[in-house]
Amino acid sequence: MKILAFSDLHHSRRHARALVDASAEADLVIGAGDFCNRREALPEALNLLSGIAAPMVLVPGNAESATELRAAAHEGWHVLHGDAAEIGGLRLFGLGYAVPETPFGGWSCDLSEADAAAMLAACERADILITHSPPKGVVDVTSFGESMGSTAIRDAIRRIAPRLCLCGHIHDSWGQEGRIGGARVANLGPGGTWFDLAP
Repeated sequence: MKILAFSDLHHSRRHARALVDASAEADLVIGAGDFCNRREALPEALNLLSGIAAPMVLVPGNAESATELRAAAHEGWHVLHGDAAEIGGLRLFGLGYAVPETPFGGWSCDLSEADAAAMLAACERADILITHSPPKGVVDVTSFGESMGSTAIRDAIRRIAPRLCLCGHIHDSWGQEGRIGGARVANLGPGGTWFDLAP
């Protein structure tokens, strides 16, 4: 299965156009959160992706809530936040929001490590784990050299052992990859990254 994955679109028309064009070759498109900015104009941001005909799976970032994303998602799109979907023989589990909490204030949709761990406990197996935040210690370093990822997500990857973990959130680590056990971990960014995964 050819998978086109991205994160942190942040209402970028340029990146959205490129994703729509590229998606003509995709069997599945995955968006790992932050489609808009500061919870503003989410429907308009998602409309930029309306030309994508492939199956689409989204998780909320910290710039939109799960409720807002479900309300604005187009018909047939799958929004995952603490739940799973099976597409093309692949099992996907998604967890959105920033983990751990950010210093950004009331607009940011955040989870504590404990709350994230509780939601991730619902996942017993997954081929692809989609999170907005990266795991602690992998693709999570800011320009100040700080590791800002989630211990709950790291522990879930070790337990679930997905083949692929897709994330975003830490902009300075866009395009980087690492591994946790046998899991390939990728911090995506808005440019779109291709993966080939057989069921």
